[in-house]
Amino acid sequence: MSTNTLLIELGTEELPPKALKKLATAFYDSITEQLNSAALSFDEAKWFATPRRLAVQVKGLQQQQADKIVEKRGPAINVAFDSEGNPSKAAQGWARSNGITVEQAERLTTPKGEWLLHKAVQLGRSVAELVPAITATAVSKLPVPKPMRWGSSRIQFIRPIHTVTMMFGSELIKGEILGIASSNILKGHRFHYQGDVTLDCADNYESALKAAYVIADYDVRRQSIVDDVNAAASSLKATALLDDELVDEVTSINEWPSVLVGSFDEDFLQVPAEPLIYSMKDHQKYFPAMDASGNLLAKFIFVTNIDSKQPEEVIRGNEKVIRPRLADAEFFFKTDKKQTLESRLSSLDNVLFQKQLGTLKAKSERIAELSQYIAKSVAANGEHAYRAGLLSKTDLMSDMVLEFPQVQGTMGKYYAQNDGEEVEVAQALEDQYRPRFAGDSLPEGVIGSSVAIADKVDTLVGIFGINQAPKGDKDPFALRRAAIGLIRIIIEKELALDIKDLLAVSIASYGDKLVNDNAANDVIEFIMGRFRAYYQEQGISVDVIQAVLANKPTAPLDFEQRVKAVSYFRSLDEAQALAAANKRVGNILAKFDGELFAEFNSELATEPAEIALAQHYSALTAELTPLFANKDYQQALTKLASLRAPVDEFFDNVMVMADDEAVKTNRLTLLSQLRASFFNVADISLLQ
Repeated sequence: MSTNTLLIELGTEELPPKALKKLATAFYDSITEQLNSAALSFDEAKWFATPRRLAVQVKGLQQQQADKIVEKRGPAINVAFDSEGNPSKAAQGWARSNGITVEQAERLTTPKGEWLLHKAVQLGRSVAELVPAITATAVSKLPVPKPMRWGSSRIQFIRPIHTVTMMFGSELIKGEILGIASSNILKGHRFHYQGDVTLDCADNYESALKAAYVIADYDVRRQSIVDDVNAAASSLKATALLDDELVDEVTSINEWPSVLVGSFDEDFLQVPAEPLIYSMKDHQKYFPAMDASGNLLAKFIFVTNIDSKQPEEVIRGNEKVIRPRLADAEFFFKTDKKQTLESRLSSLDNVLFQKQLGTLKAKSERIAELSQYIAKSVAANGEHAYRAGLLSKTDLMSDMVLEFPQVQGTMGKYYAQNDGEEVEVAQALEDQYRPRFAGDSLPEGVIGSSVAIADKVDTLVGIFGINQAPKGDKDPFALRRAAIGLIRIIIEKELALDIKDLLAVSIASYGDKLVNDNAANDVIEFIMGRFRAYYQEQGISVDVIQAVLANKPTAPLDFEQRVKAVSYFRSLDEAQALAAANKRVGNILAKFDGELFAEFNSELATEPAEIALAQHYSALTAELTPLFANKDYQQALTKLASLRAPVDEFFDNVMVMADDEAVKTNRLTLLSQLRASFFNVADISLLQ
């Protein structure tokens, strides 16, 4: 069957840049899924996206569906004919609905009986017949959060549509999408190309647009921007700040990108780099330039959608635009420094953290108390931690942070330095929000870690304490991120802290504001769920995580040591047999409704395998006690692994549920003690 290239394009007004890639991939996914569902095979498919178009090109697409035989089963033979062999009304009605007579029907014989059968040939439909409906469905399923109407039409879409192109090879597919008839007319660059682009063949889509100053391939356009920005930075002997989100956004607002370099007054560099960088990136979509030492240069790299014959004019215009932005940051910085962070504490009383939980000032005081407790628990300076916690939210009241919320904490550090606060106190103000996202850096010091932990615990306790736990994908207070951050800091900073203790201090600091009496347990269960996600990201087996979770250790560092120990144990040859033995013991004990002995009684032991296991375990106990005390779980499990042979011998040769009640209870006591030793680390019966 012959094949050709399909092209579908929607030509629009400028699409929202932050949504462009999502729209393009959703359009592509829907079209390719529908082609597959329609049994139309193809060699490859590709999506295109620019500010003014969404397109999908499918190469080697089958021209028409294959014909197929459709079997339609009728009534059973004993229903289809009466006792004299005459067709029943049911058979006649079925035959009539299929356009045949009963006599023309075939018979279907199965072990369960015989039925009438009609085999109909369903003719395959062509691409030209199918594509308009496929396109309309794909358009209707696009993730459009806020559709709009234009002109007098009642049609809604994310932006006004000007052209629709559906072509198969050189043939135009007729159809109408959102009120626009399909044509082979495309729009070129808004400024560089006058008139329309007439597409002669679907294969020539990219080249036709390139001749009209449009790079249709999103990835090609993106890479050219990255390469040109890096080249511009290299010419400055600098490095450009190229974060993916900004590069994507810039790619989404340019069809024919041209990279230029602008400058600003070096006096602005007296302002901390962070607000200047955010101003350039967020407001202007510029790429800041950093020198080899990581210092901000008085340069910026930007991308325009025109290849100007007078680039100096374009540069001058952008320099003129950025100046007031930077001047604002400079003004805010100078103004904010006139007031100390401590003097802003009272203003926090005017800002609610949450209406049931009080103000930001009350939250700051709770954070200060908990930070001090944490710092003292890990032998750090409690007074510095208290001071940092108290000042932690004060920079939120500064003009700079009100204008640039992204620099909260960071500006607190600079203002604290200006106020003459201790170095680690100032650093803690920035560290309190770390880690901000997956893979982000952790707080630098112990004081910063203390404040970061305290802030996260206070939020978790408060929100769970008023019964507003996250539901589904709704997590307005970012409690999942807070819990993961809490785990990461304690484990990766190797802090000997127990979450249960932290929760107790935090709950006490809230006084009578909490209405959930089970808040501590709810928070612990929530954090336990985050342990699973934390370790699965590291490639730890789910059964290992479940084995440790069964023990419910609430000290994250202790949890980490157990996970490592069980992961190691799982790799041993003895692990599978001992896991099965533990599971067997657990099942036996679950059915026993009596009371075990306090200790195993060797005088009741009669079987050699029973005596051997008891002796082996007794000798091992003396070695295990100091290992458990020092939390050397890996070595403890390694020692316990030596029990495999005597355990196997015991189950092969000893009747646990003996007729003699005392003997039975004694054997169960031995097995219970043995299982308890393993459970000091984890429930290894859960290992697969």
